Amino acid sequence: MGRIKTAQVKRVSMELMRFHKDKFTKNFEENKKITEELLDVESKKLRNIVAGYLTRMITEGQEI
Repeated sequence: MGRIKTAQVKRVSMELMRFHKDKFTKNFEENKKITEELLDVESKKLRNIVAGYLTRMITEGQEI
């Protein structure tokens, strides 16, 4: 079983995809840097979870 993403992570990820869809790629490391630029998050863990969720959305083709 995988980890369940919170509503906050899903909401932030959907907003980032809606407004900055062309910036994200299938590479987690690149998405992590882009997420850090776009979000004002002090927690590395939250940044990594959002970047990982975005990477997974793009890889699976669940783009908005």
